[in-house]
Amino acid sequence: MNGQVDPSIPRRRLLRRRFLAELAVELRIIWPILSGLVLLIVSVGTVIGLIEGWSLGDSVYFSFVTGLTIGYGDLVPKAMLSRALAAVLGMMGILVTALVAAVAVTALGRVSRGDER
Repeated sequence: MNGQVDPSIPRRRLLRRRFLAELAVELRIIWPILSGLVLLIVSVGTVIGLIEGWSLGDSVYFSFVTGLTIGYGDLVPKAMLSRALAAVLGMMGILVTALVAAVAVTALGRVSRGDER
C-alpha cells in the first residue's frame, strides 16, 4: 500500500450504522409478531415433546432445529400427530425467516435510498 487512506471507509461505516439503526427500528415494529411466532414455535415443539415423551430441553431444541429448517435428525417424531405438528413447525420457522429477511431488505432499501425517519 502506498500510505493513502481509502476514502470509502468512513462512508461504509456510516452506511453500516444507518443500516443497523434502521434494522432496530423495523424489528421494534414487528417485535410482537416475531415474538408471538417464536412463542408458538416453542409451544408446538413442547406439545410434540409431550406426545413423544421427550424432556423439555429436547422439545425446545427440536423446535428450533426444525423451525430453522436445520433438521439434524437426532430427534424424530414417531406419532402421526407429532409428525403433522412438526410440518406446521417447519412452516412457522419459514415465516420467521421470511419476516426477518423482509425487515432486513426494508432497512437496507431505506438506507440505500437515503430515507430518514
